[in-house]
Amino acid sequence: MHTISFSRRARVLAGTAMLAIGLAPSSHAAKFPALNDPATTEHIPGKLVWADLITTDPDSATKFYTSLLGWTAAPIEQKGKGYVVFSNNGRPVAGLAPHNVKGGTHPARWIGYYSVTDIDAAVAAVTKEGGKVYATSHKFPDRGLQAIVADKDGNPIGLLQSSSGDSADAEPKPGDWNWFELYVTNTKDTGDFYHGALGLEVAPETNSEKKSEFVLSTAGQARGGIAEMPAGDNNKPSWLGVIRVANLDDTLAKVAGLGGEVLVPPHSVEYGSRFAIILDSTGGTVGLVQYVDNANPATSQ
Repeated sequence: MHTISFSRRARVLAGTAMLAIGLAPSSHAAKFPALNDPATTEHIPGKLVWADLITTDPDSATKFYTSLLGWTAAPIEQKGKGYVVFSNNGRPVAGLAPHNVKGGTHPARWIGYYSVTDIDAAVAAVTKEGGKVYATSHKFPDRGLQAIVADKDGNPIGLLQSSSGDSADAEPKPGDWNWFELYVTNTKDTGDFYHGALGLEVAPETNSEKKSEFVLSTAGQARGGIAEMPAGDNNKPSWLGVIRVANLDDTLAKVAGLGGEVLVPPHSVEYGSRFAIILDSTGGTVGLVQYVDNANPATSQ
């Protein structure tokens, strides 16, 4: 899954400056659903537990992901600003935050959230390692403490100290997040940042011939990867979230009709899985993977 040929990166990757707009939470935030119900007592620092889509067209994005993946959408209000919670088979998995831009539109972008046990300490560690803070720590009822920061390359990342604990590590089901890959110019430097800031273990990717690729893990479980960004003047560092689907061909057949585009056609990757990259109807990029022979990169390291 780590060797990907990207096309039209200028359209796919949005700048990071837009992400700070609309992310600062209201002082009277509406109630968010708990990440885990019933709550757990387990906390797994470094686990990717949530993702938010920032988009200028929330209605189109909501229709796209509910129709494509079978997610359900529940809108909530924050001081007059809409936010959508996506659930997969009744379990909250992602959110959608509208991004208002004057004088034009910008491609949408996904932001992944890492689990932390002490959000203030995590924010401090990020800044110590050369990162930035986009939105300071804020408490959301029934959700926990949340902040938005950026790594040294300006890639936005979320931090979440869940008040309902973290779910146990298990094989993701169709509709769940399966993997997050980070594309940068200096993979070693980026790996050092995530190790120092979030305590992630960084090891060379043994299933690739590229020595510049690394796997991020905690508690013996792979959480994501770092890969070298394809060459090109318009390319920018960016995360790519990957969602598991039951049937890749059937899912891709829906993309164009929903206003999206297949950027990278389906092809075989590590562990016998099949993988593709799509552009949603609002410009957000996401990967899709179908396991073959029950392959799962997160449990096959």
